Amino acid sequence: MAELPPPPEGILLAHFIVSDDVERSRRFYTEVLGGRVAFPGDPVNVALANSWIVINAGGGPTDDKPAVTLETPRDPDRVSSFLNIRVKDIEAVYAEWSARGAEFPTPPKQHQYEKRCYIRDPDGHLIEVGQTTDPEGDWSPAHWPSSTPAEESE
Repeated sequence: MAELPPPPEGILLAHFIVSDDVERSRRFYTEVLGGRVAFPGDPVNVALANSWIVINAGGGPTDDKPAVTLETPRDPDRVSSFLNIRVKDIEAVYAEWSARGAEFPTPPKQHQYEKRCYIRDPDGHLIEVGQTTDPEGDWSPAHWPSSTPAEESE
């Protein structure tokens, strides 16, 4: 069993998803997307690239979130959050994940600074897969903050 690495500074970001069938979702994130189970059990934690996907069943309120119910997306065409995966070669990833069973509504499409496409996990969570195509390299808008921690920039 892998150990969750401590954050080098500040925080470590993981993406939590609610699943109607945790085992089915675990298979998707490991067998289709290529992650590995870092912590089995309830919830299951899948290490994927440089992040973690925490997969757990839904449920009602708890003492620390007394008005919140966790559930899978009711309407997959209405999204308020999604996983964004950046890759070096989107055509290769598209071919590999399609061969493993991922269903993409469209092949990768070129946009101003990226090629991207989308897939859904078995519970309907939307996942964007994109590749930067800016001829100058890894494009980022001038208004995006630098990667300098807030304490250092003050």
